[in-house]
Amino acid sequence: MDLIDLRITRSRRSALTLGLAVATVLAAGAAAPAAAHGAAGAPVPDRPGVRAVLPAPTGPHAVGTFSTRLVDASRPDPWVSSRPHRELMVSVWYPARATGGHRLAPYMAAGAAARWGAAERHGIPSGAVDWAGMRTHAREGAPLKRAVARSGHGGRLPVLVYSAGAGDPRTWGTSLAEEMASRGYVVVTVDHTYESPGVQFPDGSVTDDKPVRDALAQAGPEGMPQLLEKVLTVRVADDKFVLDRLTSLPHGLGEAVDTRRVGMFGQSAGGIATAETMYEDKRVRAGLNMDGTLEYNGEPNGTNLMPVARHGLDRPFVLMGRDGSDHTTEPSWAPFWKHSTGWKRDLTLRGAKHQTYTDLAAVLPQAGVGRDVVEKNIGTVDPARATAAQRAYATAFFDRWLRGRDNHLLDGPSPRFPEVRFVQP
Repeated sequence: MDLIDLRITRSRRSALTLGLAVATVLAAGAAAPAAAHGAAGAPVPDRPGVRAVLPAPTGPHAVGTFSTRLVDASRPDPWVSSRPHRELMVSVWYPARATGGHRLAPYMAAGAAARWGAAERHGIPSGAVDWAGMRTHAREGAPLKRAVARSGHGGRLPVLVYSAGAGDPRTWGTSLAEEMASRGYVVVTVDHTYESPGVQFPDGSVTDDKPVRDALAQAGPEGMPQLLEKVLTVRVADDKFVLDRLTSLPHGLGEAVDTRRVGMFGQSAGGIATAETMYEDKRVRAGLNMDGTLEYNGEPNGTNLMPVARHGLDRPFVLMGRDGSDHTTEPSWAPFWKHSTGWKRDLTLRGAKHQTYTDLAAVLPQAGVGRDVVEKNIGTVDPARATAAQRAYATAFFDRWLRGRDNHLLDGPSPRFPEVRFVQP
């Protein structure tokens, strides 16, 4: 893995790539003890870490949530051939009615948190954050606020699917998921089993990322493009399956979602999966890619483009990057931009880093690390401003294309958000 790390870090834009996420995030996971299927597996630190607090959602609705297991009986697991079916865990976030008597949901299930916290992650030392003790702003099992659903569109709500970066858990986008739920969306966040460091199932069993780390070790530098292609192929298949199951979600959510108004968003590999899933599946009407390349190479050089980059999209899409990464500089974004005929925008969050588009922007400054660590991992942009900008532009985009509500924030630069630059063609 050292050779892969050295090869990837030669590129000045390498933090944008799926290859960096696979090589460095999964390598960090390798430092933790491997947890077998069915065991929580990671050691408990001597002293509990800080219980970081996420920014509260700003929409008019309270938020409810639950997690559920989905089983795709149509395919064996692509990473563990002995498992005849593909099993996924998803969390569902939605506008809630009465929240009394429903506890705040934990940020992570205990078994998944043990795996995630067993190694340094994105500048956060092992044990520095109490991931299982952290709480979201959503209430577990709170009833759906059906008055929102009855406000139009046949009594159904628009739905968004979220995909995290390579080697990251589905919880890594909780802040944005809660925000969108507080604004009247149903949001489904997806864990990609055996790629996420720890996925806890309802029976208490926990899968780890060892199968993908083993594949990484076996691939070597020459096999990296093929491994990256497999990672994305699995993710897209997972996302399509989740789309298939939207109307079967429990607790009345399946009846509440409007499958004619589906959007998708994600960071890094999740942004890549968003674009490719949208290319392959017309059910996704609008997509947001937060700093994800669109090629299978370990380095972004534009020579091994994904189909969506070669052909573009005919539906609304937003690219959100950081300084030096936009469709005029990133080799895979340029052809995507050229070939896309649908409505599109390319936004740069000034002073951001790759992980600014995740909950790290809120958690890292609370983890007791130095300013140099903060700037290395989430940049110089003020974390609160970064969160506000992401929420505002995501809301403006999905409201415009899934709800017919245009606040004109996406028409051009706004004095409300000087951190956001509109990249011109």
